[in-house]
Amino acid sequence: MKRDTIGGTLLVALVLCVACSVLVSAAAVGLRSRQDANKKLDQQRNVLLAAGVDVGQMSTAEILAMFDDESKVQRMLVDLSTGEEVNSDATGIDPASYDAKKAAKTPDLSAAVETAGGPTPGVARREKYAFVYKIMDSEKGDQFVLPVYGKGLWSTLYGFLALRDDVRTVGGITFYEHKETPGLGGEVDNPVWKSKWPGKQVFDDDWNVEFEVIKGEVDANAPGANHKIDGLSGATITARGVSNLVQYWVGPDGFGKFLEKQRSK
Repeated sequence: MKRDTIGGTLLVALVLCVACSVLVSAAAVGLRSRQDANKKLDQQRNVLLAAGVDVGQMSTAEILAMFDDESKVQRMLVDLSTGEEVNSDATGIDPASYDAKKAAKTPDLSAAVETAGGPTPGVARREKYAFVYKIMDSEKGDQFVLPVYGKGLWSTLYGFLALRDDVRTVGGITFYEHKETPGLGGEVDNPVWKSKWPGKQVFDDDWNVEFEVIKGEVDANAPGANHKIDGLSGATITARGVSNLVQYWVGPDGFGKFLEKQRSK
């Protein structure tokens, strides 16, 4: 029997393709729980980084233990339309299994992003309920860490913005997912640039949103300098996207009502 035939070659190729597909699918399913756990850990690490916590010396077990200790980290699911913490019994939403990223793509759990001439994060819809992390620190004071996201040049940037207990002053920022150009828009990951954020303010004295990533460097002596961040060289669109997403998420259509309730306390 001839072995070198077109039919035999196609059969071998088909068997190999099926075998490889089965192996890849099995690996993906078998490792899904581990991938989800690693993704959750990475987000927790970034929550702490935004709040200025030194996670470099922390083990995985220490980070997980910190999030399990409500005297150190509190996670609240907030209704963005009211600023109130979500009542699971009334809404039927279980915070333990709620996925805000998926909710933003689910009609019943999301809302259209519409503002009257104000900044938008460049996305069509956002979730109705979002998590807020309260980091308790006896030395730095409490901080509220807000999940923020919006369009840059090539991608949607996902990150966390920390506000100190006056809910006006920035504690820090971090981005954990994006596809911006390395060396340009990708400089949102640069520790030097992120170090310029702590101490800046996102509201003016009348509690109007005032914040901007500018072109060039901020003149420390210019009016409103405490509301401005140095720009990203060669990444004007990414910088504008960061400005817009921060303005949106601290504004009335984002976490504004939640922040208003916190400052009234």
